[in-house]
Amino acid sequence: MPGFHHVEIWVSDLAAARAEWGWLLTAVGFERTGQWTEGETWSAGDGPYLTLTRSPNLSGPDHDRRAPGVNHLAFRGGSRAQVDAVMAAASAHGWRPLYQERYPFAGGPSHYAGWLENSAGFKAEIVADEE
Repeated sequence: MPGFHHVEIWVSDLAAARAEWGWLLTAVGFERTGQWTEGETWSAGDGPYLTLTRSPNLSGPDHDRRAPGVNHLAFRGGSRAQVDAVMAAASAHGWRPLYQERYPFAGGPSHYAGWLENSAGFKAEIVADEE
């Protein structure tokens, strides 16, 4: 069966990741479904899930979304009003809005979305449902 099974994000500061990612994932409809000393799992239903973990195999402390690899994760954000609410609250939860001068159409005139970057440099996109 096609599709993702899960996404695993390695973080160097698990406490910050739990606070920042935890807020964002809750805001877009995920719930924490597992937690252990070095990580946690977040799910949005019975499908794919996302794991945050502090691996002992990290090659360094810094994330660089501009290096080869994954640039960002895009999440379904619900209605335009829900995306606006996430964007409005993000800075109070460790996320910095990106492309504000072009919000909410930085991705084009028919793509209503907001982009955020957290304290570790991870980027997330919150996409509104099509109207």
